[in-house]
Amino acid sequence: MKAESRLRNNLREVRTRLGMSQQDVATLAGVTRQTISGVESDLFAPSAAVALKIARALGCRVEDLFWFEEDAPEIAATPAAGAPTGDGLRVALGRVGGRWVAHPLIGEQAFRTELIPADGIGALAPGASTMRVKLLDDLETVTGTVILSGCSPATSLWVRAAQRWNPGLRVHWVFANSMAGLGLLQRGEVHAAGVHLCDPETGEHNVPFVRRALPDRTVVLINLGVWEEGLLVQVGNPLGIRSAADLAAPGVRIVNREPGAGSRIVLEQALRKAGIPPEAVAGFADTAPGHLAVAQAVAAGRAHAGVSTAAVAASYGLGFVPLQQVRYDIAIPKEYLDEAPVRQLLSMLNHRRFRSQLEALGGYDTRQTGDIMATVEPSAKRGHRA
Repeated sequence: MKAESRLRNNLREVRTRLGMSQQDVATLAGVTRQTISGVESDLFAPSAAVALKIARALGCRVEDLFWFEEDAPEIAATPAAGAPTGDGLRVALGRVGGRWVAHPLIGEQAFRTELIPADGIGALAPGASTMRVKLLDDLETVTGTVILSGCSPATSLWVRAAQRWNPGLRVHWVFANSMAGLGLLQRGEVHAAGVHLCDPETGEHNVPFVRRALPDRTVVLINLGVWEEGLLVQVGNPLGIRSAADLAAPGVRIVNREPGAGSRIVLEQALRKAGIPPEAVAGFADTAPGHLAVAQAVAAGRAHAGVSTAAVAASYGLGFVPLQQVRYDIAIPKEYLDEAPVRQLLSMLNHRRFRSQLEALGGYDTRQTGDIMATVEPSAKRGHRA
């Protein structure tokens, strides 16, 4: 890591804003015009006496005109899977398991409702396992970052509340469905992953999937809420959709979620129970990347139905046909629970400010929010799982 300082100035901008020429400033400061020109062009740094004279001539403080700018420090980071090669890559950074991880801010990961500020600019060579990242923020700020994956729209309520009540905390939310999030967790690219998966054989929530994805680690499951998943339908439900069986009716077209999404699994289970093969449902192969994208497709008339949550349906003013209650848990390796930023984020699950926001959203049962639902032990200790 390197840091070199140099004196920078905005003399040209200040005098131009005041309508003054270089000669005007030179005359008032008692220096030559060439001196003013040289300072503006970064040809030389003024002495303390000259800097004071120029500031006095412009009616401002020295520090309003001159400052030291450190060359941005660089760190080595592990790129998240799928990071493109090349220079100038905007990334978000977090320290996960003792190493820096860089998540590219491209495509849908660059936005929530607004463009996400980058922590640094990375360069990744073909075949390289690490990238050089030039920081755009100070190292202390970036160090306090928790990287969290998930697909629940309520995640933003949790994150906002946690950052408000813990000013030093930063959370970078990587949008990912449940199975993709477990993959991120397995590769050490996030601290925690939101999951809402129900085993069709046992009806058990999340635990079997976490055990398969991270067989050698102790993972704690902490509840965010229990939500109602079902079919989002158009206002007034003009096609009279009452169950998954109705999705195979003539003229009905759905929008699905991508493979690995918990909502897709809910739909597949409902169709299986109704004896409807997926290929009998128009639009089963058409996918939308997330709960909000499903709601937008239904609201815009591009689909007649799609699986999401009661809370999303209410937010978009859509009809809702319940299919199943699903537990949304935060999966986090036990060793990360000792990290202060992680503890700050998790503590907000029990805070009344967050719970009241979740309850106001609707469609969530918050009675277990913040509770530890399970501790999934490595295979060798499976008998000790709580």
